[in-house]
Amino acid sequence: MKQILVINGPNMNMLGRREPEKYGSATLDEINAQIAEKAEAMGMECEFFQSNYEGEIVAVLQNSEDYDGVVLNAAAYSHYSVAIRDAVAATPLPVVETHMTNIYAREGFRRESVLSAVCDGCIAGFGADSYVLALRALEGILGA
Repeated sequence: MKQILVINGPNMNMLGRREPEKYGSATLDEINAQIAEKAEAMGMECEFFQSNYEGEIVAVLQNSEDYDGVVLNAAAYSHYSVAIRDAVAATPLPVVETHMTNIYAREGFRRESVLSAVCDGCIAGFGADSYVLALRALEGILGA
């Protein structure tokens, strides 16, 4: 079974309460349960990590050698964190950048990701389904 690390960045712990018109009413725990269920059906097992702190996300990426791939929603850090970008670039694992909203249809500062160039792909704009689509992308990359 392929081991997938799902990383969520700042404010994702506020899902269900934070801007439900953009992010929906499901909590992060509910979304993680849906991801885990879909992953199991694909022969994958997920471990979930969420942090509001950039350095913790960097540390998790640096210590991700026990996994086969990463789904990364770095949230606001996607737009300016060179530290997370460098950690992604340093990992030999495939990383799929993920966003619940369509960042290309949002405010100008959200339309560019410093992570995209070092990730294997980017899924954006499909709500919680973005994570499942990212798993499908990893499935293809890994030949799972």
